[in-house]
Amino acid sequence: MDLELTEKCVLLIGAGRGLGGAAALAIAREGARVAVVARTRADVEARASECEAAGARKALAIAADATDAAQLDTAIEESASKLGALDAVVTLVGGSQPGGTAELSDADWRSAYDRNLWPAIRASRSALPHLEKSAAKRGFPRAARETSVIVHVASIYGREGGGALSYNTAKAALIALAHEQARELATRGVRVLSVAPGSILHPGGSWERRQKADPGGIAAFVQREIPFGRFGTAEEVGEVIAFLVSPRASWIAGACVVVDGAQSRAF
Repeated sequence: MDLELTEKCVLLIGAGRGLGGAAALAIAREGARVAVVARTRADVEARASECEAAGARKALAIAADATDAAQLDTAIEESASKLGALDAVVTLVGGSQPGGTAELSDADWRSAYDRNLWPAIRASRSALPHLEKSAAKRGFPRAARETSVIVHVASIYGREGGGALSYNTAKAALIALAHEQARELATRGVRVLSVAPGSILHPGGSWERRQKADPGGIAAFVQREIPFGRFGTAEEVGEVIAFLVSPRASWIAGACVVVDGAQSRAF
């Protein structure tokens, strides 16, 4: 299926590796222009090179800390300028903060929200003028499918219990953000939704670290919690994200799309 992403300009924030890196590659294979943002320069340069090799019309590597508002704004402006536009933004910044009610300090809570929620809020606000401009250029609202897109990557643990306390609440807020932004921004030509991956194994990720630390315990977790008896892969999530930013998904907005191999128990 042609996802109609040729020459579309897509910014992925938090995409140096893992789910973001896989999404960038999936979008690059469709002939899009991509900008990859993450803190580590070596990671974003490697992803950009892979995207070019995969077929991206252009691939930018931008080293920036997305939890820093000024750096994030600069990265968004650089992406829009050097790609020529912004047609879609994918936010993938996150991370877990262990601890319960008694253990988590104010600083711990701030850290969890700084990583999992605030980058999405700030990126939406900063990128919105560029996204509106792109939609108008493509003919929205006359051409109804020609919206721009924001995808916030959350987690199944924003939909149900199971993760760390601060992580769950931050991801739940992220899903709510996407739903309300979808209703707010539809008339401005911007389609918004969220993605909720389940437990995904990829090099350097949290599940790989847990697997190395406790192989028996993690094997038992997989057999108990994931009906297919295996972890998901970053590529399986990345392909879904590529579809969701494309015009082929033009009537998916406000939804939280679960990608978890039937792991979650929420309806």
